[in-house]
Amino acid sequence: MAKKIPQRSCAGCGAVKDKTELMRVIRTPDGQIRLDQTGRAAGRGAYVCRDIACMTKLRKKNGLARSFGMAVPEEIYDALEKEFEVDAK
Repeated sequence: MAKKIPQRSCAGCGAVKDKTELMRVIRTPDGQIRLDQTGRAAGRGAYVCRDIACMTKLRKKNGLARSFGMAVPEEIYDALEKEFEVDAK
């Protein structure tokens, strides 16, 4: 029997994809927001497609702010974009 891969929806475009295809961003218990490279860090998570076009939608819709219920600094969006550029290479 094949192992099921969890599905998650993107905070930017709303597409449902395998968890492994998405980048996880977390709000830590002490209120910091950061990228979760491992996908296992403690905290409230939101998922984003690894795509620059989706990143544009995420910024426009304030997807992370809605997911976390708090303001998200622009540096987080910038860090995500840099991460996507590295993944694209």
